[in-house]
Amino acid sequence: MTDSMLKKYPFIDYIAITIGAAFMAIGIGVFLVDAKVVPGGVTGLAMAIHYLSDNTFPIGVLIWIFNVPLFIWGTKVLGKQFGAKTFYGFTMSSIFIDLFRGDIPGLEKIRLQDTQTIKDLLNNDFLFLILIGAVLLGIGLGIIFKFRGTTAGSDIVAAIMRTKFGIKPGTAIMLIDFIVISLAGFIIEIKDLADARPAFSLTLYAFFLLFISARIIDAIIDGFDYARVVYVISDKHELIAQKIMTGMSRGATAIKTRGLYRNVEREMIMTIISIRELGLLTDQIKEIDPDAFVIINNVHEVLGEGFRRRI
Repeated sequence: MTDSMLKKYPFIDYIAITIGAAFMAIGIGVFLVDAKVVPGGVTGLAMAIHYLSDNTFPIGVLIWIFNVPLFIWGTKVLGKQFGAKTFYGFTMSSIFIDLFRGDIPGLEKIRLQDTQTIKDLLNNDFLFLILIGAVLLGIGLGIIFKFRGTTAGSDIVAAIMRTKFGIKPGTAIMLIDFIVISLAGFIIEIKDLADARPAFSLTLYAFFLLFISARIIDAIIDGFDYARVVYVISDKHELIAQKIMTGMSRGATAIKTRGLYRNVEREMIMTIISIRELGLLTDQIKEIDPDAFVIINNVHEVLGEGFRRRI
């Protein structure tokens, strides 16, 4: 699906984000909550509070409550980066989680987690249950990210930590997830909720879940590539370069070029960004110069600061 089609029909983004939110919600609400394997981030924090309250508070409601102040904070600190699609993304995922779990008044009979298949997997094939949950979570998040949405939560906190303290987003997200998963494991232990499995085993499953879902997200968004090289030809190349370096904390290189059609010499900007940053960059380029000529190529591996090495 081309950028021009998405620009002409913006509702396609919201349809895709809705589908992604539904996949994500099934993975979390149906496969992971009763297994007590926490995915980290705001969702993991909501699950921890859900367990601590003896399942009193619906998880979707908690996710939405936690995300609203983060969304407001992120919008205030970072501007339009976290806009309507972010709010829509975490709202829809919250609604779907409570819908599929039967926690919405009047729809209590849905309860997909009580189907015979889920119960059988929970009791007899726990690892496969977690794998399915991780894949659904990864597919859902991958679709949401691909269509330039987010689910707020740790993404916003990581972006703010990068802006305020210079902490890399990957490091910030890993730190947040580690704290949340450890907290959830502690709550499961003190509340004696682990059933047949020790709380520490469930914590290890949670880290395994994060690894699998992250790989699925990368595959959905980028296939076997994990970064993009972007070439920008624009009369406003200095403003675009400044936005890349200060607004996104990415490096940029100016390459002297000469356009043969008009015989005009100017600088072309080259930068390498992660897959999650691509939508933000293209939006910012369009905002600065709607007529900019942008070339985007896949990158299989980048060696240098800000990028992980291929394994």
